Amino acid sequence: MLDSVFSTLYTSGETVTVSSFLLILAAALALGAVHGLVYKRFNRCSGSFAVTLATLPAVVAVVILMVNGSIGAGVAVAGAFSLVRFRSAPGTGKEIAAVFTAMAAGLACGMGSPALAALFTLILCGAEALYSLVGFGGAKDGDRRRLLHITMPEGLEYAEVFDDLFAQYTSDARLLRVKTANLGSLNRLTYEITLRQSGTEKALIDELRCRNGNLEISLSVQTDDAAEL
Repeated sequence: MLDSVFSTLYTSGETVTVSSFLLILAAALALGAVHGLVYKRFNRCSGSFAVTLATLPAVVAVVILMVNGSIGAGVAVAGAFSLVRFRSAPGTGKEIAAVFTAMAAGLACGMGSPALAALFTLILCGAEALYSLVGFGGAKDGDRRRLLHITMPEGLEYAEVFDDLFAQYTSDARLLRVKTANLGSLNRLTYEITLRQSGTEKALIDELRCRNGNLEISLSVQTDDAAEL
């Protein structure tokens, strides 16, 4: 079942038939659609990225079909694909893994093994769904993790000014970044915090406003994707 559908053609030196090409293309598109739907179901992603995952296996399969047996063409295509990295925004670990999964499925289809590609895609999609359902790799207390941005006057020492508030409202707090603003007259601090209890955001913000001169404060949900950036 896992034998290449092109084995006889490649050994005899004949070209790929239209029916074989359409079979591989249909298999790649179907597997890409399955992969895209599963990824979008268990991860937050844009519609364009889901479409990319759905169509990427077909693109890779056609490229492999065109360069099969040609070392020079294969090297040229590899160089062209490497340029995509410099034209794309940095992605998260999940997105990079999803792209590689789609490319691997397309590679298997392009080599004439759609059954192997289907088995690989189903196993990877099943593993991804299982990991998402059991929370594998998720941080403890992830629903109470927040990113806190505080704007402070430049002359105010920020090293320990919020320690008592963090001890009262959070179970963990660490300073991630300090950035100057407004020609150095302001400091913008970014903290990663874990609230002791959900629903205490307003009380924490009110207390912080009394310390930073009622300047801008922002509190947002801390996600795994944001932590990687």
